[in-house]
This record gives sequence, C-alpha cells and structure tokens, in this order.
Amino acid sequence: MTDKGRKRPLLAVVLAFIFPGLGHFYLRKWVRGLLWLGLLFMLSVVFVATGAIDPVTQLSLDAISSSYQSRPTEVTIGSVVITTLNVVDAYWVAVNENQAQEVEAGTTCPNCGKELDEDIDFCHWCTTQLEPVEADQQ
Repeated sequence: MTDKGRKRPLLAVVLAFIFPGLGHFYLRKWVRGLLWLGLLFMLSVVFVATGAIDPVTQLSLDAISSSYQSRPTEVTIGSVVITTLNVVDAYWVAVNENQAQEVEAGTTCPNCGKELDEDIDFCHWCTTQLEPVEADQQ
C-alpha cells in the first residue's frame, strides 16, 4: 500500500500537544478538533476570574505572565488532563483511520489486522474467510 492518504500518528500527537485540537485539524476531523478547542476555552472561561487581565491597560507580556502564574490550580490540572486526553485521542484516531484504509485496500485482515497473502482467499493468521475482490475494484 502506498503512503498516499495515510496520516502520521506521531505528527498528530505533536500537534495535539502543542495546542488541543491541532492534531485533529491535521487529521481533518474538524468538529472533533473544535470540540477539544472549545473544551479548553470553556475551562479557561469558567475558572479564570473576570478582570484577571484588563485588555485595555494591561496588554503587556508581564501582565499576561503574572496572570498565567496566578491562575487557580484547578485550571492547571484541567489543562493537563484535557491536553493528555486530546493527545491520546489524536493518536487513536490516526491509527484507526490508517488501519481502516489498509482494510479497505485489502492489504490487511479485517479480523486480526495482520498482513494478507494475495494468493489465498483466507487469512493465514486467524483463518478468517475473505470475500473475493473483483479485478475492476483494485
């Protein structure tokens, strides 16, 4: 099978770690990415005190840094949990999408996921009977 259409799980993980939702955007899972992004935004809106940063007078790097350092512990823990779950989900989505593409291409067994021999009509690993593939479908 060629690499065309395959997504790299490691790249999805790195992007998801940088910012929740980016890994899903790379995987073209737009709604899922927006949900992760919205979840992080809602956490910030709910737990960060109103007026922590006055956008008119305190738009300096020092004001933003002090606001970040004075955020509640719940926000820090929640951000870590959301980021961790987002990274795991991005990896899971990428791996499952790649596996589904391999099964559709007929190169792996739909039951056990191992490589198939093109000359036989069953999986020699788990003995699952395979449906014959028409010549025009390949």
